Amino acid sequence: MGGAVSNGAQAACAEARAWHHGRMNARRLVVATGNAHKTGEIREILGPGFLVEDLRDHPDLPEPEETGRTFAANAAIKALSASTRLGPDVLVLADDSGLEVDALGGDPGVDSALYSGKHGDNAGHRAKLLAELARAGARGADRTARFRCVLVLALGGQILHECDGSVEGTIADAEQGTGGFGYDPLFVPEGHTESFGLLPAEVKNQLSHRARALAKLRDFLANN
Repeated sequence: MGGAVSNGAQAACAEARAWHHGRMNARRLVVATGNAHKTGEIREILGPGFLVEDLRDHPDLPEPEETGRTFAANAAIKALSASTRLGPDVLVLADDSGLEVDALGGDPGVDSALYSGKHGDNAGHRAKLLAELARAGARGADRTARFRCVLVLALGGQILHECDGSVEGTIADAEQGTGGFGYDPLFVPEGHTESFGLLPAEVKNQLSHRARALAKLRDFLANN
């Protein structure tokens, strides 16, 4: 009995040492967002090789005004703002992303987070989107859309890399599910019949615009 306990304790200690070693060797990455959902998605997709923080861990960092009219411009503004303040040794990742609906001329686009006039009013954004599509008379195949994401990686106030990703789909006639965030309950990705609001997180994290951009970023970091 004593030997079994000792072996179990040794195994637990070895596991703890491996966990600690992994933490010590993880690359620190600060995501320039205060959005817990977005940070969690990035942390899950990048995996244990990165110690992911965000602006909630750095409350002294300001959130800059996003004055760009492209996803790339806004991602760069956020990445450089945080990077210049965090010092020369901290990797900073900024994301700018949104929904482009063809029947609405690409709207809401870079204004996705403010579509209904109030930042963070996801229910209001979705309601306005459905209303605008109804006003445009868009039905069925005319409701094509895509999520687009641009990532900018910075270090010491300089941009190191930029990559993007997108996922095509359609806008449902009504909300489906409560999973994900933002427009997820309305967006049905190509090849599926359920929205991101219903699909399991592991499926979304393989398909999403952010997942595709992060796969490119992961390849870049593995070789640099």
